[in-house]
Amino acid sequence: MIKADLHVHTSASRDSMLSPEELIALCLRRGIGALAVTDHNHIAGALRLREIAPFPVIVGEEIQTTCGEIMGLFLEETVPKNLSPEETVIRIKEQGGLVIIPHPFDRVRRSVLRRDALYAILDQVDGIEVFNARVTLPNDNIRARALAEERGLLQTAGSDGHIACEIGNAWVEMPEFEDKEGFLHALAQGRVHGSLTNPFIHVIGTWVKWHKRLKGKQSVL
Repeated sequence: MIKADLHVHTSASRDSMLSPEELIALCLRRGIGALAVTDHNHIAGALRLREIAPFPVIVGEEIQTTCGEIMGLFLEETVPKNLSPEETVIRIKEQGGLVIIPHPFDRVRRSVLRRDALYAILDQVDGIEVFNARVTLPNDNIRARALAEERGLLQTAGSDGHIACEIGNAWVEMPEFEDKEGFLHALAQGRVHGSLTNPFIHVIGTWVKWHKRLKGKQSVL
C-alpha cells in the first residue's frame, strides 16, 4: 500500500513557490508514494514532475470555470480556464481524463463550484474530493463524503498543498498503480486519511500570490 496525495500545487500555480524538485524531496521524506499535481489552469508543473519523480505522478489541473473550480486528472493538455462547467467536462473527457470535484462544500473558499453547476454535471463526474486539508470547517468535508457515497462516486483526498508544511496532510492509502485503469482499481480499495491545515495558511498563500505578482512571473519552475 502507498500514500497518495491527490491534490498538490507547484510553482506553476500563482499561489505556490514549491519547485518540482522540492516537492519530490518532501514526498520522499514523508512517505508519499504517489501524487496528483493539480496546478491552477496549467499542467506545466505536473508534466515536469512526471519526468523526474521516482514515483507515479498524475498530471492534473484545477480548472477555473465560469461557475467555480473543477479538477481534471490524467491530462496531456491544459484545459483553458473560464469555460462553462459543461465545456470543461467535455475537454477533460476528450483527453480520456477523470473529472473530480474539489472541496465541493467549502463555505469559505470563493472558488468552489456553484451548487447548481455541480448538480447539473454530477452524472458526468467520476469522483468527489471527500477530504481537502485546506477546508476550514470540518463538516464541509463530511458533506462531500456523504455526496460521494450517495452517488457511488470515487472518493479522493489531498492536502491541496501550496507550501512545504502542507504536503501529505491528507492522502489516500491505496495499492500501487501504474496507469489510469490501475489507479481506478486501486482508488476503489483506498482509505482516506488526513488532518486539517491551520487556516492561517491562507494568509501565507495570499502573500505568495502578491509576491509573485510583484516579481512579474507566475512560475518558478
